[in-house]
Amino acid sequence: MKISILGCGWLGFPLGQALLRKNHIVLGSTTSKKKLGILDGNGITPYLIVAPNHLSGDAENRFWESDLLFLNIPPGRGNPDVLNSYPDTIRAVRSRLESVANHGTKKIIFASSTSVYPRDEGVYSEEDTDPDHTSRPSGKAVLKAEQILLNSNYFETVVLRFGGLYGYDRHPVRYLAGKNNLSSPNKPVNLIHQDDCIGIVETILSDEFKPAVYNAVSDGHPPRKTFYQSAAEHYNLTPPTFDPSTESVSRVISNTKLKEELNYEFIYPNPLDHSG
Repeated sequence: MKISILGCGWLGFPLGQALLRKNHIVLGSTTSKKKLGILDGNGITPYLIVAPNHLSGDAENRFWESDLLFLNIPPGRGNPDVLNSYPDTIRAVRSRLESVANHGTKKIIFASSTSVYPRDEGVYSEEDTDPDHTSRPSGKAVLKAEQILLNSNYFETVVLRFGGLYGYDRHPVRYLAGKNNLSSPNKPVNLIHQDDCIGIVETILSDEFKPAVYNAVSDGHPPRKTFYQSAAEHYNLTPPTFDPSTESVSRVISNTKLKEELNYEFIYPNPLDHSG
């Protein structure tokens, strides 16, 4: 297949490398001119694309004419203006794809997020979303983006709601090491390793492509205190401490649908396995 990756960052770049090893043709976008050479040097045909302002042009036509697009543009968190404009950015991508509908991409995998679910206690499956109750403002923006893609008549979309991403040079403990009196010591974590993100995409590509929404979260949900203190020990960092008097909401994202429909077995089922 010829596969385009819109956003060759922490996840998109190693995904592109993995797809090349499977003999796919990979086209990748970046917003940095400096990274064009890195992509090219690793066998990924590079494109400089900044959404939503620079999506058109003859030079970019081939990027939008792949067999599949992996859409990997995060909404950001802190800036309200960016969050509010995120659905418009995804709508611009949809319009660009529809403009080449006769010979363009017919399949999309959208990197979404479990922030679409409420903060409240419970076990959440793919149907348990409410636009007025998301865990973060970014969740509302991402949920709108999902619908923009799923409602198109020109292509089919698989939505992957990734949990917290970790692996190799990225681990959330690095931001919390040495901090004291953190809240919610017994709150379960909902995470996924980079290798499993890639493995799930490869599984979707090797199967019959069907529009769907999946929670992409590993099996294990250890308490925050257990997870972060174990990770700190593994990485030789100062472990954070937790305030046991603070509330710990038991919020778990279910991966049952993904495992049953894709028959996927996690490489890192338990986030307490820090080998990756």
